[in-house]
Amino acid sequence: MSTAADEWWRTAVIYQIYPRSFADSSGDGIGDMGGITARLGDLAALGVDAIWLSPFYTSPQKDAGYDVADFTDVDPLFGTLADFDAMVGRAHELGLRVIVDIVPNHSSDQHAWFQAALAAPAGSPERARYIFRDGKGEAGELPPNNWESVFGGPAWTRTVHADGTPGQWYLHLFDSSQPDFDWSNPEVLDEFDRVLRFWLDRGADGFRVDVAHGLIKADGLPDFAVADDANSMGGDEGPQSPYWAQEGVHEVWRRWRSVVDEYEGDRILAAEAWVVPLSKMAKWVRSDEMHQAFNFAYLETDWKAADLRAVIDESIEEFAAVGAPSTWVLSNHDVVRHASRLALTADNPQGHGIGPRTEGLPDPVVGLRRGRAASALMLALPGSAYVYQGEELGLPEAIDIPDEARQDPTWFRTEGERYGRDGCRVPLPWRTDAPAYGFSPTGQTWLPQPSEWALLARDVQEDSPSSTLSLYRSALSLRRELGLASATLEWIADAPAGVLAFRSGDIEVWSTIDPGVEVALPDGEVLLASSDVTATIPPDTTVWVRR
Repeated sequence: MSTAADEWWRTAVIYQIYPRSFADSSGDGIGDMGGITARLGDLAALGVDAIWLSPFYTSPQKDAGYDVADFTDVDPLFGTLADFDAMVGRAHELGLRVIVDIVPNHSSDQHAWFQAALAAPAGSPERARYIFRDGKGEAGELPPNNWESVFGGPAWTRTVHADGTPGQWYLHLFDSSQPDFDWSNPEVLDEFDRVLRFWLDRGADGFRVDVAHGLIKADGLPDFAVADDANSMGGDEGPQSPYWAQEGVHEVWRRWRSVVDEYEGDRILAAEAWVVPLSKMAKWVRSDEMHQAFNFAYLETDWKAADLRAVIDESIEEFAAVGAPSTWVLSNHDVVRHASRLALTADNPQGHGIGPRTEGLPDPVVGLRRGRAASALMLALPGSAYVYQGEELGLPEAIDIPDEARQDPTWFRTEGERYGRDGCRVPLPWRTDAPAYGFSPTGQTWLPQPSEWALLARDVQEDSPSSTLSLYRSALSLRRELGLASATLEWIADAPAGVLAFRSGDIEVWSTIDPGVEVALPDGEVLLASSDVTATIPPDTTVWVRR
């Protein structure tokens, strides 16, 4: 076992790959393992330490692969197990570790276990792997409780017997095609031990754990009402949810930690846990549980200097109290890209997305400027960080996706009331003059790409010193060279209001955040600037200065 000083994950920058939108080698318009393998050199050149792949398992793709039908195989849409092995081998050759997504809260309704459950009677061992209940009302015609799905609509669906008569109800916190496992059943625990070992044996360096604050439901499944403006995945202040952040979930993570600790090479667990406050989120990264937990409190903080300073202080304090680094993040496959989100002028709860009819749509120039400044700020902070594919290109949210092209279950389950997450999942632009901007050799794409992305393609940005790609490359290189991820942050006391300024190792980091704020450029060598600077640092700009 390594010591804390050399555990790679404490200071790592991990790049999230959303496989269906990264690179398509087959020409069917959907990204795949071959496309990932072919582009790994670009990620090594970017300067990241590891990659995280969103689900690529066998799936009907009702929720873009988060509805898993077989947890130990690759969906033919993405390739084969041999393709996965080749990808891992190439990544390791390049010095990149590989984190795979795992989805323990639920399976697909096409999973063999759930099909067996549907065919079995009430009270059977097959049904005990999931959460089946009799309905309320005179004939069981009402769902067992009032829980709502994350995607909108009821969280219960009633089964139908072979003779057409109605049966029990099953719970699905997400889509009706994603029934929840019953994690009080030892058979479920044993099965996921097997799944973990399957991928660890194939060379996976760890797991990003989907819905890591879920799994355990309160005894009795009591009614619970969610506010209309609440985040879809929880993480709001208010009464304790009976299905999010239950204390019993920590026993599952202690068990998983013992599994990954059997393997050499610092294999890790990273939690997707939408939990507040940070003192509570830190429970997920205690020394016998997970290694990392995405800092969603930081991601959701408004572009305001005082608010950002408060969440940075709280993060460093609370995670350090349990011996863990803060794991910073600004974007992922479930939220509006931060090059747009930071310029929204109306509330936008997580999971709702944005589209043509959204109030307070962002100014793209302001959004990109703030996005670059926010990225340069985040990459100077101590701890680990995640980068979502395309943010290194400054990609904005795709807003004008035609209604008929949308695919997120949220869009359908809310009858178009919420746009959902399609806008942050549009396939990447690699080459400006190629079909599908180099994403696919045939020009096919599973979601349409905005025409303005031609100017953001990677080849356009490759040799431009002012591009967002160059900014990320420089920031990642300097971050490693200067040891910023393991340095101690010290706030500069006399920084003007509206400005974040701190010392980290041998440099000072200055960010002008509040509207209209400018500050004199400190004396010294400017190592990095998110926007052009002269004698002053203009608004919405981050600079790194060696004094």
